[in-house]
Amino acid sequence: MTPEMTPRPEQEPAAGTLTTDVLTTGILTTDVLIVGAGPTGLMLAACLQRLGVRFLIADAKHGPTRESRALALQARSLEIYDQLGLVQRVLEQAAVAPAIAPGYREHPFATVSFGDLGKGVTPFPGIHILEQSRNERLLVAALEERGGSVLWGHELLSLEQGEGGVTARLGGDGDVRRIEARYLVGADGASSTVREFSGIPFDGVTNPDTFYVADARGVTGLVEDAVNLRFSAGDFLLTFPQGAVGHHRLIGVVRTPDGEQVTEEETRRTVAREFGVGYRDSSWFSTYRVHHRVAARFRSGRVFLAGDAAHVHSPVGAQGMNTGLQDAHGLACALADVLLRGSGDERLDRYDAERRPVALRLVRTTDRLFSTITADSSFARVIRAGVLPRLAPLLGWVLPRLARRAKLYEYVSQIRIHYWMSADARRRAKGRRDRLIGRRLAWNEDNFAALRSLDWTVHVYGAADQASLDRMGRESGLPVHHFETVRNPRLVGGQAVLVRPDGFVQDARKLPAAVADWAVHSARGRGVRIPAPGTG
Repeated sequence: MTPEMTPRPEQEPAAGTLTTDVLTTGILTTDVLIVGAGPTGLMLAACLQRLGVRFLIADAKHGPTRESRALALQARSLEIYDQLGLVQRVLEQAAVAPAIAPGYREHPFATVSFGDLGKGVTPFPGIHILEQSRNERLLVAALEERGGSVLWGHELLSLEQGEGGVTARLGGDGDVRRIEARYLVGADGASSTVREFSGIPFDGVTNPDTFYVADARGVTGLVEDAVNLRFSAGDFLLTFPQGAVGHHRLIGVVRTPDGEQVTEEETRRTVAREFGVGYRDSSWFSTYRVHHRVAARFRSGRVFLAGDAAHVHSPVGAQGMNTGLQDAHGLACALADVLLRGSGDERLDRYDAERRPVALRLVRTTDRLFSTITADSSFARVIRAGVLPRLAPLLGWVLPRLARRAKLYEYVSQIRIHYWMSADARRRAKGRRDRLIGRRLAWNEDNFAALRSLDWTVHVYGAADQASLDRMGRESGLPVHHFETVRNPRLVGGQAVLVRPDGFVQDARKLPAAVADWAVHSARGRGVRIPAPGTG
């Protein structure tokens, strides 16, 4: 956002604009200051803009990322894009990953189709490929179309918290701006300045090996239209198709003596020697260490962390960018509940309570899987060189059947995430997770359109008399959507479902009980008071 967008005093400020009196005070004021304009920060801005919350977003860079970086979009991320009215743009640019081809050295075991993955559980089945830089450009364009912008070339210089908000100084190219905001979100990456200024520990480990990533052109030796996963006795290679024939993302490890720099030429020799893969040239080549870290807390007073500022992990499973997009979406909806709908501060505590366990579980899972894949022990070498080739015929039979398991896809696509909606609900459940409460709303083919309002809603499934529906609307003060046909087994006929703006189910009860028990009121009344989940 820029000072030129300041509204006239008699106008209500639009989302994404600032209230400022720069000439007299030199201060910009807003509700939410977002530091970092990568995928997470831009998604947060896009959600706040749609919700009607004032914000400013700034980044030390001078524009969106140019390197491709993260590649895959999971189904849950596409569902969020759908809520924002942007999913068609994403689908027009994205490619669908058609299959995975695991193998040993230059020999694939099988080609497992992704064609049926997720059908019946999401409107966006499969895994889509749309690189990080294109996600960023898409979100920037959406912001600008609605009158917003990014304050590029400005880094965070200082940060102070007070009782009523946050004061920050942003500087760049000799320009220093003082910002007063009610809340600040650090979406500024793994080396987060916001996290550092807030004194939040970033605990975890760093993998000792050096990894490479190359966006290669003119690639040979791979199953062309598939994700390839290859092993040799001492190495592994993971590749993703990038649309054009012969264009692939290559990810792997080059084992060199400590301190020795990994070069692209060494990488080319390794993939040729170990996997029979060659390529003509690359548009991007980089090396990195893989970190597995989670911030000690995602909230510190009026400061929040999201995306890589809050958690970093291995690229296995293509979860990183998607997890950040979901952090942003959930936090935006919580901020809107407090800033616009009258919810209490405890609504914001839910962000840490819900998203940090997701990050911890993800880091543990990817850390364990990544360590297994990249292990360089004698035992690991024996398994890769001696056991895998002999199991190839069995793997070719088992893997396609394993891939068809709906539960496995739901984990990878991030649509199986569960939140405990209250401490009391967790105690009463005794560890048993509800099929509906605390989960993203089960898809019923026609019910996701109602989520595009980004508001609290009530869904009623199965037969219901109009009088009960009308009373539900009056008592709750919320929109009521009736779906007579129940196609998803997780939804029960005669049941009312209270759905949060982020699409997660707060409560579900039988219709008569729901009308009497829910004390929820719209923003036009006394503010949203969130009920604890019942057993109905």
